[in-house]
Amino acid sequence: MSNQNKFSPEVRERAVRLVQEHRDEYPSLWAAAQSIAPKIGCSVHTLLRWVQRTEVDSGVRPGVTTAESERLKVLERENKELRRANEILKSASAFFAQAALDRELKK
Repeated sequence: MSNQNKFSPEVRERAVRLVQEHRDEYPSLWAAAQSIAPKIGCSVHTLLRWVQRTEVDSGVRPGVTTAESERLKVLERENKELRRANEILKSASAFFAQAALDRELKK
């Protein structure tokens, strides 16, 4: 099972909410995550990543949001597809241009 699917979105949301609610009780975000991560069953780094991702998505922390990241992936995939199609069309165009020249030379 991959790490992304190990925890349901509900568990992630609950863990992030716990960290955010109890953040003031600890000297740092790291300390709060260290306290809560074992209760959830994940590593401290994983929990911190979830908290940071949530903060970026909500606009509290600067960075690329999840939605922007997904949109960028889709656009890059589409761009790659279009470049590939363009190369195929260029090759086909050159092939047919060469065939037309060969026909003219044979006449």
